[in-house]
Amino acid sequence: MVTVSEAAPRVEALSSSGIKSIPKEYVRTKEELISITNIFEEEKKEEGPQVPTIDLKDINSDDEFVRNKCRQQLKEAAIEWGVMHLVNHGISDELIERVKIAGEAFFNQPIEEKEKYANKQESGMIQGYGSKLANNACGQLEWEDYFFHLIFPEEKREMSIWPKNPSDYTEVTAEYARLLRGLASDMLSTLSLGLGLEEGRLEKEVGGIEELALQMKINYYPKCPQPELALGVEAHTDVSALTFILHNMVPGLQLFYQGKWVTAKCVPNSIIMHVGDTVEILSNGKYKSILHRGLVNKEKVRISWAVFCEPPKEKIILKPIPEVVSEAEPAMFPPRTFAQHMQHKLFRKTQDELLSK
Repeated sequence: MVTVSEAAPRVEALSSSGIKSIPKEYVRTKEELISITNIFEEEKKEEGPQVPTIDLKDINSDDEFVRNKCRQQLKEAAIEWGVMHLVNHGISDELIERVKIAGEAFFNQPIEEKEKYANKQESGMIQGYGSKLANNACGQLEWEDYFFHLIFPEEKREMSIWPKNPSDYTEVTAEYARLLRGLASDMLSTLSLGLGLEEGRLEKEVGGIEELALQMKINYYPKCPQPELALGVEAHTDVSALTFILHNMVPGLQLFYQGKWVTAKCVPNSIIMHVGDTVEILSNGKYKSILHRGLVNKEKVRISWAVFCEPPKEKIILKPIPEVVSEAEPAMFPPRTFAQHMQHKLFRKTQDELLSK
């Protein structure tokens, strides 16, 4: 495995330096380059499969028929896609706009200001401002900088790493975290019922209110002079239970669905929700953790706010819930802790890359 002792230059610095061609570490493999296209043209396409949009306004309706119809739509989207746009999700447009403004304001500061919050990945300090180190067998880098920190539960937050500027960053991010934690509970409840389990079962299996951690990663994708050669984020599935994503209405997210890359539309006032590996394992594969990636472009900066809802690393054994396993549908996943699952994915990815060289 390739390791890097010093951080690569910030991608923002590369982007603003006026380079016409990107450094070779950012150029993707031949296999990947075949499918990288113009993201703006892709987003305009109306034909072909589209990521489902789920309207949550009736999710807790007093009318049982109406409520069940909404829950069924969400269940079907989780089974078929593992990703969806959520609208009428209960978090105000005003708060979401303030979260976005605060995050953009942090990234609009000079790089030297942001460096005050730099993480130290090689020593295990992953919270803070960073750029990806080459942790794959090919030594490739992604066209993004980011800011990463735990935002819930409150008592586990490391406030010294939270940005001081803008001044309302902490207030709006903390409030968003609180409301998103409630939305996560609602979604886990609906997915539990969809498996024929009691409402609180999935929540309990991922650590409950005390242990489920919400980690926010603000992804900053600068303009790229050769977007046809790079990726903002390489193809992966999320290890989380659920992931919730906001973005600045610049397209970039693609999902690998039925053998093809499908571009997610920019749906106003929506939150994108991914089913992660954790829920896929617990459901014994009934809910999908979909492969996805991020494209970049040369015209507009793209920013996304991803919040990963993650179980505790060691306390819980992840395995299919017994009630969803049968003789006809045996367990598809071996028992592992969350930490072991992450390690297994990294090892398998490295092996695959070495074999393909």
